[in-house]
Amino acid sequence: LNINMPGDSDLEIEEAFRRAQKAHNNKAKLVASLKNRYNKLEDKTEFHEEFVRCLKYAMIIYTREPAVENVIDFVTRFAASFETPVNENPDEEEEEEDENEFLNFLLNFLLESHGANSHAVRFRACQLVNKLLGSLSENAQIDDDLWDRIHEAMLIRVTDKYPNVRIQAALAMSRLQDPSNVDCPTIKAYMLLLENDSNPEVRRAVLSCIAPSATTLSKIYKRTRDVKEKVRKLAYQVLAEKVHIRALSIAQRVSLLHEGLSDSADSVKEVVKTHLLPAWLRMQQGDVLQLLHRLDVENCAETAVTTLQAIFSMATSPDDLQNGVRLDERKRIPVDSLTCENVLYWRALCEFVKNKGNEGEELLERLLPETAIFAEYLYSYLKSITQLSEEQRADMTQLEMVMTQEFIGQQLILLVGCLDTSEEGGRKRMVAVLQEILLMPNTPTSLIGLLVEKLIGILRDDAQKIQMVAEIISDVREPILPISEPVDENEKRRKQVKLAEVRVQIMEAKQTLEECISCQDFSRAAELKDSISQLEELKNQLVLEASQSADNIKEQRVEKSDAKTLLKCLTMCAELFKQMNIKRGICPTMNALIESLILPGVSNPNPAVRNMAVICLGTAALHSKDLANTHLVLLLQITQLDEPKIRISALRALVDQLLLNGLNILQDKPAPVSQDDSNEQPEHQAEEESTVQSILKMLSDFLDSEICELRTETAEGLAKLMYCGRILSPKLLSRLVLLWYNPVTEDDQRLRHCLGVFLQLYARASRTNQECVEESFLPTMRTLFNAPVTSPLSEVDTSNVAELFVELTRPSALVQPAAVQAVSVHDSLAVRVCNEILRDTSAPEVRLYCKTLSWLEINTEPGPANSDLQLLLKDILQEVKDKHSIRIIEKLCNQLNGDRCSKSAGNQDTTLQNLDDHNGGGQKKASTAKNGKKAELSSDESDEENVPEEPPSVRPSRRAKMAAIDKTKQDLTALMNQEANSS
Repeated sequence: LNINMPGDSDLEIEEAFRRAQKAHNNKAKLVASLKNRYNKLEDKTEFHEEFVRCLKYAMIIYTREPAVENVIDFVTRFAASFETPVNENPDEEEEEEDENEFLNFLLNFLLESHGANSHAVRFRACQLVNKLLGSLSENAQIDDDLWDRIHEAMLIRVTDKYPNVRIQAALAMSRLQDPSNVDCPTIKAYMLLLENDSNPEVRRAVLSCIAPSATTLSKIYKRTRDVKEKVRKLAYQVLAEKVHIRALSIAQRVSLLHEGLSDSADSVKEVVKTHLLPAWLRMQQGDVLQLLHRLDVENCAETAVTTLQAIFSMATSPDDLQNGVRLDERKRIPVDSLTCENVLYWRALCEFVKNKGNEGEELLERLLPETAIFAEYLYSYLKSITQLSEEQRADMTQLEMVMTQEFIGQQLILLVGCLDTSEEGGRKRMVAVLQEILLMPNTPTSLIGLLVEKLIGILRDDAQKIQMVAEIISDVREPILPISEPVDENEKRRKQVKLAEVRVQIMEAKQTLEECISCQDFSRAAELKDSISQLEELKNQLVLEASQSADNIKEQRVEKSDAKTLLKCLTMCAELFKQMNIKRGICPTMNALIESLILPGVSNPNPAVRNMAVICLGTAALHSKDLANTHLVLLLQITQLDEPKIRISALRALVDQLLLNGLNILQDKPAPVSQDDSNEQPEHQAEEESTVQSILKMLSDFLDSEICELRTETAEGLAKLMYCGRILSPKLLSRLVLLWYNPVTEDDQRLRHCLGVFLQLYARASRTNQECVEESFLPTMRTLFNAPVTSPLSEVDTSNVAELFVELTRPSALVQPAAVQAVSVHDSLAVRVCNEILRDTSAPEVRLYCKTLSWLEINTEPGPANSDLQLLLKDILQEVKDKHSIRIIEKLCNQLNGDRCSKSAGNQDTTLQNLDDHNGGGQKKASTAKNGKKAELSSDESDEENVPEEPPSVRPSRRAKMAAIDKTKQDLTALMNQEANSS
């Protein structure tokens, strides 16, 4: 098609579009040539019409064809070439308006097209608006009315049905937002998309555009917990590049590092290490200790250590590592220079270097003193820790000071693990110092367990470990103290008279001696001299007895029973049982500790003592099954009667015991027990079976507890028992699934995370577990369908729950898929669902059950199972009246009859992602409420224009996309010629 216009020597519009499709053409020259033609025209109308006609051919193509993308880029460049610099001279305003005429025309055309029925046109219109606005300079001027119209149109398009349209609309609005305006509609739209859009690429697009502000920061921060790896990764990048560390609270900083460095995706960990941490360090001028100060390391020591290890792993030389800690000539930080930050840095660095093995030996020698020197250093610091009275503890300043001292002491104790204790003299000195520290009355209770752990770690013989800790416990509980006794006054008076008599005799003897010497009676003088010596000895003895009688103090052992002493002893005892091998059993020394210390502590009135005694008892019971049998009933009573914290400790001890010995703990041979097994038990096992049932009933009741921590601990314990095969109970599994979906537990992230991980691992572990999941399906669904309106379970999305069960029981989900079997778990589940439908074909849940049948991987090979299922389906077809359900059943019947048409991709890619969506670790949860919607599974390829990340890594979609590009290489020229010929 040739349009007769002046200046035919210039490039035709259609020819320009043809050339623009080819990537090798110089678009700058095409733009210059076409603009030259445009400038020569007096009437621009025909040019506008022809330009739009050619553009429309590109706008009706939805797929990302290279030819179409090249045309879009060309149109963007051509329109942007009409932009003129802002000129303050009013005389030239009219000229500027002429220059902007084409740009305004094109934007008006796109705004008229954005509401088209074709999603391709809407997508291309938003894409062009995005590219046009993005190509304009920062000081570009657009008519206010046109600007408002663009804003309104894009606000409509960000709610489009198609994700790609929403992406382009969101990108286009990046220059329309006003972060300073709390009521900015763009900001509000962005926040709504971040919170609620089901497509991860839309959330990524918004993250790349949204401007951080006091309003939007919390929304950006939440995306670091998104269920999609790429969204989390981009959220960390945005925070690193656009948000100052001071804009975040301490809790947010710690959370970002803790969750980022422990993320399940390596790419997220890497972006935290290579983007977020370096950015924060730059804000602190590279001072690592200052960064630690920003994290409040006293309350997040482990996160701080993980952060330091990430920083150390990026260091290029050993000198870079050592710069953060300043040691004196004896390789110690001076005591008056110790702070929480530098001592933590010292400890983390030493652990990091020690883990390098032989490679780090040289550097470790430069970082740590000899063992004996460090022992004295540790002793001198811990001895100086302030001991506060109850009144002083009320003063927060003094309390914080002591807590800081304890934290520094804790880090110094941890450094003991990095020392070389192979040298005998240093090891003996360290053992002696640790003993002395444990015996000191002012040693904080919080450090006792750690001190015992290090002491046991240094000692080599098990018997020596037990004996030494037992002796320390004995010395702490029964220290040797001076005791004063009452004085007999008569005896005291008699000794005083005797002493006076001896003194008189000495004086008389000395006088007689002088007389004998003067008379030169030397033999008599010698006798007197011996006599005087004997009297002097007697006098000294009487003086000593008198002084002892005055003081009357003797040393003897005195038993202490105050709460602080008992807590200290129990803590040492718990650590001893924890460190010893359970195969060793209970020796007489350990048994004596149980009888004299632990069991009395269980009934102590002080809750802290009682709690530690329960922990000790539970740990000790792991060493001896006889001991466990003896005190099992006591632990069961404590789980139901005491304070919540102590009940939880007893519950943990009980679960540990069941994990180790099984539910048949009262029998000699442990074995897994099924709660649902109705077989008759032998008469001699009746008592044991009753105990087992009472334990299971108690655990089941705890799942309904109003105490959140007890409920969570019970759920976690049951999950462990089921995963380890100690319990096989569809009823309990159903309870756990309902607890996971229950809106009441929405804020309990630990519970949600634990159950989310458990369900995946449990179902994938074995076919037996999948059969248990299958059996729990109908009880779970009935509970949800029959839940009263007042129950929180009435808000749960039953479709999502059904999808979860289908995905968990999928044969391909097994870690080790079983060999081809006649009947798969899905085949059995299909029969169960069919029978449930036939129970009441008019029930409202029939439609969902039919939909569930369509999701199952049913074996279509001929056989008895296939025939039985077909008979059930025919009965359903005769009974069910719902047309939608009938269509699903008919399609399933065709498949069973030999129609090998594969199911739609949407039915295959259902809900293991919903496990993540529902998990507390992300914000995009699978719906637990009626108004929630399932994560969208769109077959559209997400448009990633201007989104700073690689395209989605879903391989089938990417292969399909590449195949389409290779096969078609669509050329718009054919379409343009076709219409030209028809006209």
